[in-house]
Amino acid sequence: MSERQRDVTLRFLAEPGDVNFGGKVHGGAVMKWIDLAAYACSAGWSGKYCITAYAGGIRFVAPIHVGNLVEVSAKVIYTGRTSMHIAIDVQASDPKNLERRLTTHCIVIMVAVDEAGNPSPVPEWVPVTDEDKLLRDSAIKLMNMRKEIGEEMEAHVKYLKPDS
Repeated sequence: MSERQRDVTLRFLAEPGDVNFGGKVHGGAVMKWIDLAAYACSAGWSGKYCITAYAGGIRFVAPIHVGNLVEVSAKVIYTGRTSMHIAIDVQASDPKNLERRLTTHCIVIMVAVDEAGNPSPVPEWVPVTDEDKLLRDSAIKLMNMRKEIGEEMEAHVKYLKPDS
């Protein structure tokens, strides 16, 4: 692979089949689009098949309407040995005026795997700009917070298990 692709943007129209009971695009449809963009981004960076290991901090900040032009932008903001942290922004606009508005954002962690399904090393991404360094630092901070939350959840689950 001669060149790595750090970011990707998927664009499409929100369809009537994507609607929820409230008449807006269903959150599950948005989450599917997020996963597709995260895969395209991580595969473009690593040159390998990738699987979703984590999707978190999903914030739905504005609705998407049927017929909106939707842009799902994904960008590598941190790499581990086999994982890539992907920042995702979803924007929508009326295709007649193209005034985009942020609707959703989150972080997705993708893991590259080999043919046997085992984690496989990925190229390191090194931030250059100040903005990239802030994004990397934020990813590291979130990673540490997830570790703490995971430990707390394990303790919580332990107390919820019925006595054997």
